[in-house]
Amino acid sequence: MNSVLISVIVINIVISLLLSLGSAPILVWMERRVAGFIQDRLGPNRCNIGGVRLGGLIQSFADMLKLVFKEDYRPNSIKEKMFFTMAPMIVFATAYLTYMVIPFADDLTIGNQTFMMQGLPFDLGILWFLAFAGLSVYGIILGGWASNNKYSLLGGIRAAAQMVSYEAAMGLSLISILIVYGSVHLGDMVRFQGELIFGFIPAWGVIIQPLAAILFIITSFAETNRAPFDIAEGESEIVGGFHTEYSAMRFGLFFVGEYVAMCAASALIVTLFFGGYQIPWLNTVALKEYFDFVIITIVVVLPIISFYFSKWIKKNNIWPQADDARNMEAKWLINILIGINVVLIALAVGYFVFGLSQNGLNICVAILQIITFFVKLYMMNFVFIWVRWTLPRFRYDQLQNLGWKILLPIALMNIFITAIVVVVLGV
Repeated sequence: MNSVLISVIVINIVISLLLSLGSAPILVWMERRVAGFIQDRLGPNRCNIGGVRLGGLIQSFADMLKLVFKEDYRPNSIKEKMFFTMAPMIVFATAYLTYMVIPFADDLTIGNQTFMMQGLPFDLGILWFLAFAGLSVYGIILGGWASNNKYSLLGGIRAAAQMVSYEAAMGLSLISILIVYGSVHLGDMVRFQGELIFGFIPAWGVIIQPLAAILFIITSFAETNRAPFDIAEGESEIVGGFHTEYSAMRFGLFFVGEYVAMCAASALIVTLFFGGYQIPWLNTVALKEYFDFVIITIVVVLPIISFYFSKWIKKNNIWPQADDARNMEAKWLINILIGINVVLIALAVGYFVFGLSQNGLNICVAILQIITFFVKLYMMNFVFIWVRWTLPRFRYDQLQNLGWKILLPIALMNIFITAIVVVVLGV
């Protein structure tokens, strides 16, 4: 195994860790800030290190440290201690593993070698995701049962019923997608979406299969136990549901696992329906062909965005007290933005003066695609958070009626219609 192969494997694993596990504190921060905005309040903005708050992100790290050092209390009534300990590990591990087959850039070619840009270089794609997403419910059921608590057991049973109801609709919604893409490999699906319909419409899954997109997004909310499908942990009804008896880092694994699962679901939605890493109208071939134009656009647009963002910072994040340590953060952030723009302009000048080798061009295209995927991923995560703080929790009967009487028939109808269209058109 040569050094290039080892380097790419390590980079892929690190990027997967950053986009999944590393996203947990950022998503907690997003959850709080979006909730604060919707409820007309500020959200976390006090916790700081030497005046640096990172917009409130330091609060998320403080909470994680609190969970690490908090007393790990376990009631004496718990009989199945091994399963009680294993349950949060299962939820966390399955949530993380689902992310490992998501491609965050097109296959990277260096010299004569081609590398898949995903955590694990498997071709299983959507099958891998469904397998591990379905296993996560075992952790919830084990946690509820092993807690020896009626509220926890009820939460576990609710989670199992919800999973059975929505796994069916989710799987059927994917069949119509597989009929169109003709492959289970997620990389092939994203490359398909890099093409254009009628020469100007991106062939994204949401355009080709809008009904499947709606079905899959709804069922993803249920799969990740996010509101309005959070009856498994409905605190207004069953205290905390399946994790009522958990504390410290055992609870922390459940907590982080939920956000990693939400991030994985968002990544799969982006990959299947919103072009994945593809920049609209610029697939990998076009991006290499028009790379000069892309660089010029970035150099022109980014300073303009940075200028108006700096004005917003000065208007909304400078505190009245001149000696307030938090004022330093705004000044540092503006200086960082200036530094980023200077570095990018210098790199652009260097590119036009000295040019790039083919390997360098391939790496730069991969970096742009990773950034594109990152932006789409967090936009989809925002939708998850937005829905949570907008819609109330479904009742159990409403949830079951939606799954079996509405989503399932629609998914079957969509498969039937898709198959007819594919056969008639001969595509």
